[in-house]
Amino acid sequence: MVTPLFHRRKKKASRSLQKAIDTAVRTILADPLIGTPKVGVLKGVRVFKFMHQGLEYLVAYRLEMRKRQIPFLAVGPHENFYRDLQRRT
Repeated sequence: MVTPLFHRRKKKASRSLQKAIDTAVRTILADPLIGTPKVGVLKGVRVFKFMHQGLEYLVAYRLEMRKRQIPFLAVGPHENFYRDLQRRT
């Protein structure tokens, strides 16, 4: 399950970055606890970091154990990532 923000940012990314995002998503699906849990305003959100062409990218997601779902919230470079994520959640 992906949010419109995640879908839009992935769609606008280059093809090589889209493949890197797909790899990151598969990694998260294989081990949902791999991401770092956030605190404060972003409590309940986990963030997985990966590198692509020398830049650090982040994938934000939630674990919904009761529904057995992992909604992917956002993806993007580290710059302003948390600020934008706070506005959307």
